[in-house]
Amino acid sequence: MLLPANYESLTPAQAIACHQDMRRHINISHLDKPISIIGGADISINKHEETQYAGIVLFTYPELKIIGQTSAVWRTSFPYIPGLLAFREVPALLEAWNKLEIKPDLMILDGQGIAHEQRMGLATHFGLLTDVPSIGSAKNRLNGKYNEPANEHFAQSYLYDQNEVIGVALRSKKNCKPIFVSPGHKVDMQQSIDIIKNCIRGYRIPEPTRHAHNFVNQVRLAHGDKSNAQLSMF
Repeated sequence: MLLPANYESLTPAQAIACHQDMRRHINISHLDKPISIIGGADISINKHEETQYAGIVLFTYPELKIIGQTSAVWRTSFPYIPGLLAFREVPALLEAWNKLEIKPDLMILDGQGIAHEQRMGLATHFGLLTDVPSIGSAKNRLNGKYNEPANEHFAQSYLYDQNEVIGVALRSKKNCKPIFVSPGHKVDMQQSIDIIKNCIRGYRIPEPTRHAHNFVNQVRLAHGDKSNAQLSMF
């Protein structure tokens, strides 16, 4: 499997080939180990800029008490290409991951898991490289079709790519657009949905990625970059 250090030199065609190779190793199965620490990850970066701000926030689970956080500032030259964003973002997240003294039992990432044309969203890519169970919780749909869920708390509708269920559109908060949940690696669909539901605490976005979002934007401001920092997530 290709190492992150090689990513900067990849062409888009080589990145797609890398995803095709990695896809063979995806494991969507029931996680039968207890979860006591959960991590949330996010990246702050402008589409056509090189500097990235990555952050991971750790929580006890299921209580969701913050117990740690770490960040990384990274530069990338890999271009912004929808469907291949992991090649821009994963190296920065790995830098933050490697700084963690305690590794979580499961990660939630602000992005897709298998709800991706190649089944290789950010959460799947990261989960494969770190061998950690991972879930994607995205604010927008990338791939697949679904029926709009009812405007009720925790109403949901499965996301399909042809006849395959690749995720779920979840109404995490009434009168808000749904979020899109999909397993990344080493966790199954229903567990992914149940874990995300337990991480919803009054906001549209689950607490792990909501806090990670706020954290990376604080890091961005601390480094003097105010170009796209947003310090709250509803």
